Amino acid sequence: MIRTLRRPPTPLLLSAAIPMTHEQQHVRVEFDALKSLLLQIFLKHGTSQTVADILAANCAGCERDGAISHGIFRIPGYLASLDTGWVDGKAEPEISVVSPSFIRIDARNGFAQPALAVAADAIDAAVEATGIAVVATRNSHHFSALWPDVEPFARRGLMAITFVNGLANVVPHGGRAPVYGTNPIAFATPVSGADPLVVDQATSVMANGEVRLHALANRSLPEGTGVDRNGIPSTDPHAVLAGGALNTFGGYKGSSIALMVELMAGALTGGQLSFENDFGDCLGAQTPKAGQLLIVIDPERGGNNDFARRVSVLCDRLIEAGQERLPGARRYENRRQSTLLGIPVSDGKLLELENLAGN
Repeated sequence: MIRTLRRPPTPLLLSAAIPMTHEQQHVRVEFDALKSLLLQIFLKHGTSQTVADILAANCAGCERDGAISHGIFRIPGYLASLDTGWVDGKAEPEISVVSPSFIRIDARNGFAQPALAVAADAIDAAVEATGIAVVATRNSHHFSALWPDVEPFARRGLMAITFVNGLANVVPHGGRAPVYGTNPIAFATPVSGADPLVVDQATSVMANGEVRLHALANRSLPEGTGVDRNGIPSTDPHAVLAGGALNTFGGYKGSSIALMVELMAGALTGGQLSFENDFGDCLGAQTPKAGQLLIVIDPERGGNNDFARRVSVLCDRLIEAGQERLPGARRYENRRQSTLLGIPVSDGKLLELENLAGN
């Protein structure tokens, strides 16, 4: 059983501080406690209750699952975008069901996840009626990992794939100036007798959040990660972030996939292309205003009742062939450990969050 320590002003701590490297102290925090603290922060910075609840759960979930580049590390960026007025934390999205399978969402300059939540009933109705839902969201801000958007569908026996574009910080293959965002793709599918198979990856060599973590640690990037503001290859994360850009993975092949994401998330949705983002007077804002395309499929439509078992067979074969682990396995293990022991958060970061919440 996890022991709760008393520490005013918030009862967040679950275990005694554990000595860590770099003389940092870490504590363990329950998911619900961390979510509650983040919810207070979002509310204090002008979001609606619904938006705060969704963003807090998303951010705490990323931290719980070990995706620290998309967890509480992102809070300053969220708040800067809210405080400058770049994003509307109380936006009420407009949902348009334009055909039995096609749903358009205008997020009205709000966050993407609350917009998808509002469309949940329409998505379910489309899948029930036709076996597929195509959801095109524009005027939205997505500042998190993508696996939280698709994993819930897979846990209900559905397949889901999503594409998001963003702020131009990736050069096309052979180029010297940024055109694409990191343009991530995520997909999830049910697996018989196991957790869903979930893949979430950027089409850049490295996610922007990872570059920022390298910069904070003054740690060099691997060769081939990016270029400086002059288009010269650089392993300096500060140079890549200060007017430079990332490369796509896999040379021209990855560049083509980034192009596909730009078309799907930026053009097809009716949203902005990555290079069209302009923060204007909203200095310090970080959340890109772009688009998201989500496709949800019922794999058993038409009598394919063996789908999840076939996926299981494929997953087993991958491990037998020598693949070390399946995509998402590390995330699931982090989730299990954090559920059992609490989410590890540095003592300094916890105090920072408490101050932001006004506690």
